[in-house]
Amino acid sequence: MIRNGIGVSKGYAIGTAYRISGSDEINFCATSENTAMEEKRLREAVERSKLQVKRIAEGAQQNLDAKNAEIIESHLNFLEDPAFTGEAFKKIREDSLTAEKAISDVTQSLYEMFSEFEDEYTRDRAADIKDIGERILRNLLGKEEDINFKDLPQNTVLFAHDLKPSDTAQIDREKVVAFVTEKGGKTSHTAILAKALGIAAVVGCDGILHEVEDGMPVLVDGVSGQVIVSPDEATIQKYKSLQAEEKSRKEKYANFLNQRITTEEGRKVLVAANIGGLEDLKTALENGAEGVGLFRTEFLYMNRQTMPTEEEQFQVYRDAAQLLQGKPLTIRTLDIGGDKSLPYLKMQKESNPFLGLRAIRLCLKNQDIFRTQLRAILRASVYGNIQIMFPMIGSDEELKQAKEVLDRCKRELGEEGVNYDPHILTGMMIEVPSAAIMAADFAKNVNFFSIGTNDLTQYTLAVDRMNETISGLYNSMHPAVLRLIKMTIEAAHQAFIPCCMCGELASDEKAIPLLLQYGLDEFSVSPGALADTKVRLLKAIGN
Repeated sequence: MIRNGIGVSKGYAIGTAYRISGSDEINFCATSENTAMEEKRLREAVERSKLQVKRIAEGAQQNLDAKNAEIIESHLNFLEDPAFTGEAFKKIREDSLTAEKAISDVTQSLYEMFSEFEDEYTRDRAADIKDIGERILRNLLGKEEDINFKDLPQNTVLFAHDLKPSDTAQIDREKVVAFVTEKGGKTSHTAILAKALGIAAVVGCDGILHEVEDGMPVLVDGVSGQVIVSPDEATIQKYKSLQAEEKSRKEKYANFLNQRITTEEGRKVLVAANIGGLEDLKTALENGAEGVGLFRTEFLYMNRQTMPTEEEQFQVYRDAAQLLQGKPLTIRTLDIGGDKSLPYLKMQKESNPFLGLRAIRLCLKNQDIFRTQLRAILRASVYGNIQIMFPMIGSDEELKQAKEVLDRCKRELGEEGVNYDPHILTGMMIEVPSAAIMAADFAKNVNFFSIGTNDLTQYTLAVDRMNETISGLYNSMHPAVLRLIKMTIEAAHQAFIPCCMCGELASDEKAIPLLLQYGLDEFSVSPGALADTKVRLLKAIGN
């Protein structure tokens, strides 16, 4: 019997099934007249949760490594964040809610906010919110803390409806060879941790818990996303051969991490990373990133009740620049709005948010927010090789206004005697068809282009990539999309500026040879895709 899901951690595993039952339904009272007692109960539950997370993080440092253990350590930030626990205390005081109801409501609100994000990486952070909220809730109700992974037999394949990031971090890779879940996405922390553990993982395998029983022999194909229950001997032997090939491939790929890509014509091609914070950057550097082609700054604005200050942003940008040690750091200005809301930013509900007030449009309408971020980036620019990138530019006027705001910030800092790099490079995203069509004109006024294929595809084809009913129509290799990409690269080169790509297509095995042929200068991909992308590039140029 074969079932299909999403392979999120490459590898092949042969083992026996072990099912993890889902959480029992949790019932609790909604209101309480004794608010002082409820606040005390919540404080105690939060403190217990902190101790548990610290213990899990310490174990993760031994089971994983420092950079991936930080994923669990980041849960402590949520537990200490006033936008999370502080909001729950506020609900207890103002609405007379029980501690359970308050933390449940706050968790659900933040979970829904993250789940609505268009960006898959950001959307999958919702699992971390849910993980922390459920931990506090279990502590309030005196329920068992975590799944016990210590007594599992050798060659275990875990099957679950979903695994929380904190569960995944406790997996003993000496005993667990793979896991399969009914839910989950490619960029979730659970998927990231599975890669760090070096075990095969398949998620989104709907209904699999009804197909397996404890002790059943199973095969997990983390490459194709297939799960084979009760395989025959011929299939087992086939996968043993695949395991040997995979081991050889990993040993070979390790040699490519720090290799630089040069075409037969002598043209250098940069392989950079898309990141969402310092945690991702550390992973990217260990995987051979030659820079950052996209720093998604939205993470600085989420999980809080107030806008991040200039100083808070400056410190993050500075630290990232210093970690890169002179390698380029391309910071995309705030790309939020429409479908992505912030609790402290009042925005009108839009009937078509993808075509509404978002990204550069939002920043130009809220210039205080924009100026705060630009000032922070400029201040950090003296600590490394920082570049500024404006998202969703669709007209000359938008680019002109954005650059005017940037120039104003430069003047302000100069008058204040604050240092910044006066030669900082400024570029723009090509993700709107009008920008690709007018690329030759835009190229005269920027230092670089970066093609965002995710939005460019959906806007060109009029296909919502989040709509499952028409997902088959979403195709970044569509001739119309490829023509716009080729036009953009040619326009950049005619103006003697580089062109990067930071969309999903940059790591696509079928697209890479074509993008090289078009002359793409930089491939910016997720940290986990760096080695694969380098190997595919080397293969495409004949090395």
